[in-house]
Amino acid sequence: MCKIIAVANQKGGVAKTTSVRNMAFSLGEFGKRVLAVDFDPQSNLTASFSEENMILKTTIADVMTKAMDEESLPNKEEYIYSHGKIDFMPSSIHLSVVEANLRMEMGSEKLLSNILEPLREEYDFILIDTNPSLGPLTINALSAADSVIIPINPEFYATMGLTDLTKTILKIRKRINPGIQFEGILMTMCDMQTNLHKEVCLEVVEAYGNGMKIFKVQIPRSIRVGEANRYGMSVIDFDKKSKAGLAYDEVAKELISYGN
Repeated sequence: MCKIIAVANQKGGVAKTTSVRNMAFSLGEFGKRVLAVDFDPQSNLTASFSEENMILKTTIADVMTKAMDEESLPNKEEYIYSHGKIDFMPSSIHLSVVEANLRMEMGSEKLLSNILEPLREEYDFILIDTNPSLGPLTINALSAADSVIIPINPEFYATMGLTDLTKTILKIRKRINPGIQFEGILMTMCDMQTNLHKEVCLEVVEAYGNGMKIFKVQIPRSIRVGEANRYGMSVIDFDKKSKAGLAYDEVAKELISYGN
């Protein structure tokens, strides 16, 4: 049974894209069929998956535009590409135009859901990389998702906006997508040798631990993550001994065991 997971936080710099990329790679290594959806106009996930000389003629922006215009969608082979064991749906800067148009479109919250629903039978996991906002694109992603992972970088102000995000998710559950669940909070870019990180992690556990799952594993801060991103590789493929890569493997195991 396929699970669609949105990775969301309106705060930037919390490793949303890095987490989607590495969770997708890890799930693929564990034999799962995975589709990664780049739903951010910045297209960083697309850049990491695109191979040299790969021509991306059709992106999610094109598909969303056709859906808004109530035109027939292209064949999935035209907008789903492969990168090793992972399939991905690319984005482009034109998705920002789509977002502007969504603000004027009635009943547009389910457009992404309508695109992804027919793909469920082909995948075990569909991971959506969202943009850092609570605008129409993120609303679409949350409306399409079965659950949401909230990555948090345990720095000062890390929890600011988390209340707004949880309220938004609860509103979407009530009004649009009654099935959406909190998959959990994922601590990223952690340096538990610093008092600040320890204190922020403790604050998150105290504030949300009773009502929301917090992933057991924390993703450590590592220069290897940035280096792997540069070469479009998973951290574990870039460095087999990377603590960050091994941590993402553990997150993938949690997702698989939780889904069984």
